[in-house]
Amino acid sequence: MDDQFYRKLQPEQLLNKIARSAAKNKKRTVLIVLVFIVLLYVVFDNKGVLTRFRLEQQHREWMDQLKRDSLETLRLREQMKAIESSNDTLERIARERYGLAKQGETVYQVRKQSADSSK
Repeated sequence: MDDQFYRKLQPEQLLNKIARSAAKNKKRTVLIVLVFIVLLYVVFDNKGVLTRFRLEQQHREWMDQLKRDSLETLRLREQMKAIESSNDTLERIARERYGLAKQGETVYQVRKQSADSSK
């Protein structure tokens, strides 16, 4: 039904119509081209909008990483204070991480069997 009211222009006819319109209004055409070039420059340049969005996203990611690292640093400092102030904490960590034992103690290592080796 739309075909009844509108004539469809062929691509060549459309380009010819645009060229004729541009030739008639040279000032408008130059202005449109300049605005298009400036818009491309603003959006895609090194200091453009897209670069700014990307840099802001990277900044947020780095700030989040900095917060996580700061919390980890605080946790490690508290752990250091606990180790320095208490021999019990030091002994517990030595036993857990390094398998050390007090003099006269016997350390038994229990290995977990995997599901494949139990068959």
